Amino acid sequence: MPTEIPEKIVSILRDIEELGSQEPTRLVVLKKWFQVPSRLRFFGVFIAQRASCRGGKGKAGEKELFILTKTLLRGIDVYKPSIDKRKARKLCSQLHEFQNDHKRTGWAVVRIIKNWNLFLVEQGLKLFLGDNMDAAAGYKVASDYCKYYDSLYGHTLNAGSTDKLQEIIHFMLTVESREGLQT
Repeated sequence: MPTEIPEKIVSILRDIEELGSQEPTRLVVLKKWFQVPSRLRFFGVFIAQRASCRGGKGKAGEKELFILTKTLLRGIDVYKPSIDKRKARKLCSQLHEFQNDHKRTGWAVVRIIKNWNLFLVEQGLKLFLGDNMDAAAGYKVASDYCKYYDSLYGHTLNAGSTDKLQEIIHFMLTVESREGLQT
């Protein structure tokens, strides 16, 4: 069922091009799109696949986790994922344990993330597994995926975010198209 949400993401792209940096909170429109539960699961696999491809050359431990991720997700159709949930849950636990160091700051305890792409894989798998079937969790993962660091603006949506935003638009349109074919 087509929605207006992909067009709203396109408007973010236009604003980045015309006005520069945009706040990641503009992606909050995705919450409405994620109200269809299957979309969260599909999006989780999509993010896990994309992040695992951006792994690059990792340190010891990271490399093995990227290999495990690519092995689990090899050949998977993100629009109709058939992943062994037991293996996915085990990998998700391994990813969490790998980056389970915490640091106390003046106002909170924060988790130390050494490899952002492994964190995104973990969060994507959690969406797929249904550990967090909240539309806000999907928005948060999308925001984390798209943010790009720019020394002038910090972590925002900017020129470095455009490819990822376009990937999400393509993903959304494909999901909506497939949903239309099923009705």
